[in-house]
Amino acid sequence: MTMMKKLLTSAVASALMVGGAQAEISDNTVKIGYLADMSGTYRDLAGPNGLAALNMAIKDFGGKVNGAKIEVVSADDRNSPDTSSSTVRRWVENDKVDLVAGMVASSVSIAVSKILEEHDRLGIISGSAASSITNEHCTPNHIHYVYDTYPLANGTASAVVKEGGKTWYMLTADYAFGHALEGDVTRVVEANGGEVIGAVRHPFPTQDFSSFILQAQASGADVVGLANAGADTTNAITTASEFGVTQSGQTLAALLLFLTDVHALGAETAQGIQLTTGWYWDMNDETREWSDRFMEETGVRPTMVHAGIYSSTMQYLNAVAATGSDDAQTVRQQMMDTPINDMFAKNGKIRVDGRMVHDMYLAEVKTPEESKNEWDLYKILRTIPAEESYRPLSESKCKLVK
Repeated sequence: MTMMKKLLTSAVASALMVGGAQAEISDNTVKIGYLADMSGTYRDLAGPNGLAALNMAIKDFGGKVNGAKIEVVSADDRNSPDTSSSTVRRWVENDKVDLVAGMVASSVSIAVSKILEEHDRLGIISGSAASSITNEHCTPNHIHYVYDTYPLANGTASAVVKEGGKTWYMLTADYAFGHALEGDVTRVVEANGGEVIGAVRHPFPTQDFSSFILQAQASGADVVGLANAGADTTNAITTASEFGVTQSGQTLAALLLFLTDVHALGAETAQGIQLTTGWYWDMNDETREWSDRFMEETGVRPTMVHAGIYSSTMQYLNAVAATGSDDAQTVRQQMMDTPINDMFAKNGKIRVDGRMVHDMYLAEVKTPEESKNEWDLYKILRTIPAEESYRPLSESKCKLVK
């Protein structure tokens, strides 16, 4: 049975669960708003191709839920909390949007989640990284799906310290995501007997990393940790290469690196970099089958965010079908009650704090000699089990955790 047939079978089964019950889908329409950076620093990791993944899910689902049509609107968040808040407020107040999907910059996600809670609508955050999104900033109206800074630190930082990188200098994007990642990395480094001896915070976004890289070199730290993402990360890595950071004996630790970043850098530049990822396109037959279809649509291989957007959209639509409702709390509870087993995750689950927990993976960028083609970029070093990856609820500050 192909993956598409499996997905359609799942959708039909979910619809049958509600039998002939009267649907409670408002306006007989399920309306999804896709919000992401469509033109800036984070364009490649989510952006227009994230919208393509969302539309793939809707098409695979059949285009309707229990007879109700599915509509999509989209907007460029411009990495601005103010712009995003204005857009989402209009969506929920005037356009009757039921679900807001995508979301990349953590500052955007935190701002939008407050509006969703205020209007009791649902959000699924697939691109943001700050672990605070389901910790101090949790709400009963959003789900954090793909990854966050906690497993990034547990994976990459832990591995680098164990390989001898005891002293760290952090180069950090100066907003919620960067601060959260720096904090989580500091926790892991110190827990493993290392020390963060200094840090510098750079504006978001930044084109010229020369002065920041020079400060990191001058620190004499074993490791230069990059607590940034997207174009900021690739610009920092390129500058570090030009300044001979690794040649001088320092290790460069890219704490959030996406497949599109590595592809842009090329294996020659990125080879040997270790990273933590929530998914990789070439892991098994199921991931490859879906990725081949995605590449036919977009011309590129998917990042973990693209895959997560597809998976979370399917989970949402299945929950609407199973409950016969697009009510935010009804659907969220159904999603929490339903294990996630698809091309993205096996035995994934959504906790009460909204965190979707699943296995993560420590990967290493292949050498040019090891790479068979332009997208054959990672080798998976080990699986980080879900229970080890994410912040335990016993340490949570989320108001939803009793």
